[in-house]
Amino acid sequence: MEPLTERSIRDCFINCSKGEARRMSIPRDLETRPWADLDFFGWRDPGAPDRGFLVAEHDGGLVGVTLRAAPAVRRSFTKTTVCSVCVTSHPGTGVALLAAPRAGTAGRRGNTVGAYLCADLECSLYIRGRKRTGGELRTQETLSLEQKVERLHTNLAEFLAKVRVD
Repeated sequence: MEPLTERSIRDCFINCSKGEARRMSIPRDLETRPWADLDFFGWRDPGAPDRGFLVAEHDGGLVGVTLRAAPAVRRSFTKTTVCSVCVTSHPGTGVALLAAPRAGTAGRRGNTVGAYLCADLECSLYIRGRKRTGGELRTQETLSLEQKVERLHTNLAEFLAKVRVD
């Protein structure tokens, strides 16, 4: 992914108002992010842990979506859940149900699209082995890194298309 600026991030959101985009908390360390290893830029708001944001290249441009986490469910660390985008297995609460308001009229009516995603939104780093889950639950896949990246892009594009449909 190409490095993003605060302005490019704020300007690309499709499921919130311009005022909401201006007020959102964007990480201050954009220049130190591992952009070459990111397929999308995702983060959680430290001041509002139930809020998350995701920015990706989609349909020839940048698309940003706001996300809201479902209330945390206590899970045993012996149980695993799988991210629907990168297909990484996590113990406990490493995967969260995140809902994105749909863009346009549907979103204003309260319609949302949900997905189980890595709770920290760092899917790209998990598939590249740059970040590990909380336990040694990672299943051994025979896919190459390129195939994992392609699968992530396909799954993410399907999610973003559902959010974008008006």
